[in-house]
Amino acid sequence: MENETKQPLKHQGRKVMKIRELLGVTQETLAEKLGISQQAISSIEQKDIVEEAMLGRIAKALGVTPEAIKNLDENAVVYNIVTNNGSVNGLQNYNCTFNPLDKLMESIEEIKNLYEKLLKSEQEKNALLQKIIDEKK
Repeated sequence: MENETKQPLKHQGRKVMKIRELLGVTQETLAEKLGISQQAISSIEQKDIVEEAMLGRIAKALGVTPEAIKNLDENAVVYNIVTNNGSVNGLQNYNCTFNPLDKLMESIEEIKNLYEKLLKSEQEKNALLQKIIDEKK
């Protein structure tokens, strides 16, 4: 007797939803791109199997292949989106080569030095004006 292992349910609708969310696309936006209602997108995302033609249209609208939806490995998708686009949900993935707190502290120190120079300049002006007033008396 053969040892059969039953594959888990693919649930393509949930995969469509995951990719859509990872790309930061709302149901409304996807529906608009496909020319259908938001409720239709919600219904599709609840289906175990999405019709091949609709899956192709959804994939094209999301900028992925139908195979990417069918074979979704959530961890791999996140890695690929971040690597290829440099962003997730519009947030840039910058790899800083400096410590932002160090830059902040440098800016604060520079502002402090400029303030001290301005204060010294104002004190010199006041002293000069006081000298002129004293000479006129």
